[in-house]
Amino acid sequence: MNPRGRPKGRNATATTRWPSELSITVEHGPEALRTADTVVIPPFTPTAVTTEVPQAVVEALGSVTAGTRLVSICTGAFVLAAAGLLDGRAATTHWMVADLFRACFPQVALDPDVLFIDDGDVLTSAGAASGLDVCLHVIRKDHGSEVANQVARMCVVPPWRDGGQAQYIQHPVPDATGSGTATARQWALENLHEPMTLTDLAEHSHMSLRTFARRFTEEVGMSPGRWLIQQRVDRARHLLETTDQPVDEIAGQVGFAGGTSLREHLHAAIGVSPLAYRRTFRGTLSPAH
Repeated sequence: MNPRGRPKGRNATATTRWPSELSITVEHGPEALRTADTVVIPPFTPTAVTTEVPQAVVEALGSVTAGTRLVSICTGAFVLAAAGLLDGRAATTHWMVADLFRACFPQVALDPDVLFIDDGDVLTSAGAASGLDVCLHVIRKDHGSEVANQVARMCVVPPWRDGGQAQYIQHPVPDATGSGTATARQWALENLHEPMTLTDLAEHSHMSLRTFARRFTEEVGMSPGRWLIQQRVDRARHLLETTDQPVDEIAGQVGFAGGTSLREHLHAAIGVSPLAYRRTFRGTLSPAH
C-alpha cells in the first residue's frame, strides 16, 4: 500500500516514490505474507486515515497464517482494526487520531496513553518513535536484551522504554533548570543492589516526597516504584542471559529480597520463570558477545 492508502499492483517488484523523491523498491508481492513469521504494518500520514481497507489489502492480510505476529506502527493500527484483526483486543495508536479511532472501532479496547501494547500475537504502537520501541521489544523477546541493546546503540536510541510509559501528550516538558530527577535515577542505577526508598530518591534530588513523585512521573511516565522494579528486572534479565550465577545471587545483585521475589517480578513482567528465561536466551549469543 502506498503512502496515500491506495493498493499497489500484484507484481513481485513495485516501486513507491515519495514526494521527497525517495524510492522504496518492494522485492516481493503479497504472496510472501503466507510464510512470514512477523508482519509489520507501517504508518501513513494522519490525513490519509480511513476506516475502509482496500480489497487488495484485505486479501493480503487474509493470507497471513493464523498465529503469525502482527505489528502496527502508529496509524498502521487503523489497517488492522478495519480488517477486524483488533476486535476485542487491547491496542494503541497515535494520540492525535485516538478519538477518531475510538469512534470508528468501539470494539477495540483502545489505550491511547501508552507507547505500545503487546497483546501476544498482535502488537500496536503509538507514534513513529514508539515504533522503534516496539521493534526493539520484539528483538528483545526473540533474541534477548544484549542483542536488542546492540541494535539500539546502532540506531542511537534508548535501548528500553517500557510499553506502559505515557505518550507524554498532556505533560509540559520540565524546565531545563537542572532540578529534575535524573540525578536520583542515575544514583539508583548505580546502587540497584542496595535497598532504597522513595525518601532516598527524593533526598538525592533535594525535593520533598510529593514534589519528587510528581516530577518523576512527568519526566519518566511512571511512578518511581514501578520504574525501580523495571530497572531491577531488566538488570536481572541481563545477568540471566550473560552469566551462570544462581537465581538467588542475581536477586541480591539487583536489589530483590531473594529468588522468590525475583521470580514473582520476572513472571509479572514477561510471564516466565528465571530458569525458562535463561534456557531460552542463554544460548542465543555468540562467544564474541
